[in-house]
Amino acid sequence: MNRFAVEDLFGIEGFNIAWYGIIIGVGMLLGVLLATYRAKKKGYQSDLIFDFILIALPIAIICARLYYVVFEWEDYVGNPIKIFAIREGGLAIYGGVIGGFLSAVVFCKINKFPILKLIDLAIPSLVLGQAIGRWGNFMNQEAYGAIITNPKLQFFPFGVYIDAISEWHQATFFYESTWNIVLFALLLVVARRMKKDGSLLAIYFMGYGMGRFLVEGLRTDSLYVFHVIRVSQLLSLLLVIGGIILFVLLKKGRLQSDAYHGKYADEKLTREIKS
Repeated sequence: MNRFAVEDLFGIEGFNIAWYGIIIGVGMLLGVLLATYRAKKKGYQSDLIFDFILIALPIAIICARLYYVVFEWEDYVGNPIKIFAIREGGLAIYGGVIGGFLSAVVFCKINKFPILKLIDLAIPSLVLGQAIGRWGNFMNQEAYGAIITNPKLQFFPFGVYIDAISEWHQATFFYESTWNIVLFALLLVVARRMKKDGSLLAIYFMGYGMGRFLVEGLRTDSLYVFHVIRVSQLLSLLLVIGGIILFVLLKKGRLQSDAYHGKYADEKLTREIKS
């Protein structure tokens, strides 16, 4: 399997376009379109999403890289310049998610926009992007699980054949992608019924945390803390706990968003929605 969709673009040797990049790009594009649509339905201008993305995208990429480098520091300590070699791979989803949340905090602080409102607008797009992005792992033949020795189980989607080592392994990328699609559908349904800002965030924390915890336990390429604890499982557990706490606080009315009438509010559309 060739991991590049285009090689030596414009005749420049080494200037390749990887399938992973294309898939991630498609996930981002669909995520932005979805968030823009949902923002308009809520009575906000599309500039809200576009302005947020301008901040979130670079920060998310930087954090995704730093997250990976921190836990693989042994590979970079001898040659720190490799930290900038993103084309060689090494981006962690959790790092990107953390970067996205940090971006939301900064953006909302600057623009005085209720943070729970913005995050709930973005959460379905995030899950959709994660579901699509996992297929980049398929093209790169990475993020797989344990070896499958039983010939009866050597089929996709339960397993995936890894060309480099000529073995069948558990298709953990597919497991997580499927989980995220189900979570995405659940979020869209809940978004219509639960009107409290922060509800989608709580469900995402619990839903994604549980799914990632289970799938990460099957993977063979996890990042570890002190070579003992899987970092992603630890963070997943914290997400689940955080989601439960957030849900309780929302239920009791301890967390609420203020009404917004700033520059991103489409007052005409808001009146039409209320009528």
